[in-house]
Amino acid sequence: MPKHDIVTSQNSGFFQNLLVQLKLIWRLIGDPRVSLFLKLLPIASLVYLVSPVDLAPGLALPFIGALDDAAIVWIGTSLFLNLCPDHVVQEHLDSLKKVIPATWRDAKPEEEGEIVEVTPRDADENG
Repeated sequence: MPKHDIVTSQNSGFFQNLLVQLKLIWRLIGDPRVSLFLKLLPIASLVYLVSPVDLAPGLALPFIGALDDAAIVWIGTSLFLNLCPDHVVQEHLDSLKKVIPATWRDAKPEEEGEIVEVTPRDADENG
């Protein structure tokens, strides 16, 4: 099981999950709590993507060059996300997914027996 379950959400599609992951990486790169050396991983993988140097030049099969580029970017970003501090990643992920962490103790206890009666008003009264 992955350390951070980012890509496998049942309620959203592939492209939405990809967008969340890209936003998460962007936020983590800008976060001062993440080590500068870790921030080099996704940056270096993007530099490799646009550089003319390839690990597998793809002489026989042209798509091999694109596959190694994709693999390097995937490895670089996956390592980055897994090596960043857990609490920092979770904080940004919750923010992106609009999750507000709370416990039952945070909720106000309702007073027992408190009943609020509401009477419906006619639609003709206030127009």
